[in-house]
Amino acid sequence: MIEILISSKTRIKLLLRFFLNSDTKSYLRNLEAEFGESTNAIRLELNKFEKAGMLISEVEGNRKYFKANTRHPLFQDINNIVFKYIGLDWIVDYVAKRLGHLQMVYLTDLLPMALTASQSTWFLSGEINEAFLKELLPKGEEKIEQGDQLPDC
Repeated sequence: MIEILISSKTRIKLLLRFFLNSDTKSYLRNLEAEFGESTNAIRLELNKFEKAGMLISEVEGNRKYFKANTRHPLFQDINNIVFKYIGLDWIVDYVAKRLGHLQMVYLTDLLPMALTASQSTWFLSGEINEAFLKELLPKGEEKIEQGDQLPDC
């Protein structure tokens, strides 16, 4: 759906990279290797985002690192759109309704672009349906290992 609104695949990848986890920072060559795209295409999009104030940059050594500008007036809206695009809000809602009477749920270690490089940690508080949780965990781990957690860009 987002592809209809945003026609640049590079722009979509950058939105996912920086707005799924606002603490993420990256530099041009790293993004080139990750995306498998030319540095010129990535540089053009980074410059547009920076000019619009959606990304901020800092120079460390000979590298210019970019990260999401969490103070941008549209940051929270873009963040919400990105999370809806990957479906995390639906997954959390689906699981929460079936786990029992939850008081709190915390998700940590969500990596940009995927959950593949580390495990995510869920903290659950309340009356938990342990049978459903035990059934769900292997399915979730399998999806993560297969790389099914994000739509193709």
